[in-house]
Amino acid sequence: MSTTESPSVFNNLETLSTAELLAGINSVDQTVPQAVAKALPQIEALVEATVARLVVGGRLFYIGAGTSGRLGILDASECPPTFGVPHGVVIGLIAGGDTAIRKAVENAEDDAEQAWRDLEGYSITAQDIVVGIAASGRTPYVIGGLEQARRHGVATGCIVCNADSGVAAVAEFPVEVVTGPEFVTGSTRLKAGTAQKLVLNMLTTATFIRLGRVKGNKMVDMQLSNAKLVDRGEKMLMDELGIAQPEAAALLRQHGSVRAALVAYND
Repeated sequence: MSTTESPSVFNNLETLSTAELLAGINSVDQTVPQAVAKALPQIEALVEATVARLVVGGRLFYIGAGTSGRLGILDASECPPTFGVPHGVVIGLIAGGDTAIRKAVENAEDDAEQAWRDLEGYSITAQDIVVGIAASGRTPYVIGGLEQARRHGVATGCIVCNADSGVAAVAEFPVEVVTGPEFVTGSTRLKAGTAQKLVLNMLTTATFIRLGRVKGNKMVDMQLSNAKLVDRGEKMLMDELGIAQPEAAALLRQHGSVRAALVAYND
C-alpha cells in the first residue's frame, strides 16, 4: 500500500473536540517541510532542467488530476502577475478539462491517452518541459502524458508523494516528497497537497529568479493590476531610488512597470 493511503495515526476522529482536531492536523502538517527538505537535490535538478528549456523559449506544462491538477493550474496562473511573464509560458492542464477545476469529472484521471491529446492542443515541442503532479504517483492521466512526452523528445519531471511510484519511473527529473499517512486516511488534499504546493512555489520562483525576473528581492516585473500592487510598485521605487511618493507614482504611470521605471530613471 502507498504511504499516502496508509491508515492515519489518529483514530476515532469524530469523538475529538475542535481543539483536538486542529492540534492533530497541525502536528502532522509540521512534518511536511521536513519531507520537502529531503527532496531538495531532486527539486534542484528539476529547476535546472526547467530553466534550460524556458531560456530558449520553451514552456513549462503541468499535468495532473483532482487536487494535484488544480495546484498546477494555480501555480501557472500566478506566474504572469508575479513575474510579468506572458500567459502561456507556464500552462496547467487538468484531467477532465476546465470543468474539473471546480467540480470532479468522473473517471477523467483514468484515461491514459488524454493528457497527450491535451498537450498536443498546445503544439508541444521538444523545447518544452512537462511536469506531472500526482500525490499517489499512479494516476494514468499523468503516467500516459509523461510517457508520450518522452517518446516525442520532451523533457519530463514530476512531483509525487510516494516512493518508487509509476509516475516517477517515467519522469526524467522526478521529485519524490514522501509525506506519509494523512490525518484523514487517504485525503491527499491535506499533507500531500501542501507538499506539492511548496515544491511548485520553489520550482517557479527559483526558475524565474534564475531567468532575471526578480531584482534584489523584489518583483520588479509584476503586473500592476490593482491598487495594492501599484502601491507596492511605488514603494519599490521609493526604496530603490530614494525618491518621494509623488515622483515614484509619476514614474510608474509613465513607464508601466517597476523595471521600466528603474531603467528610465538610471539612463
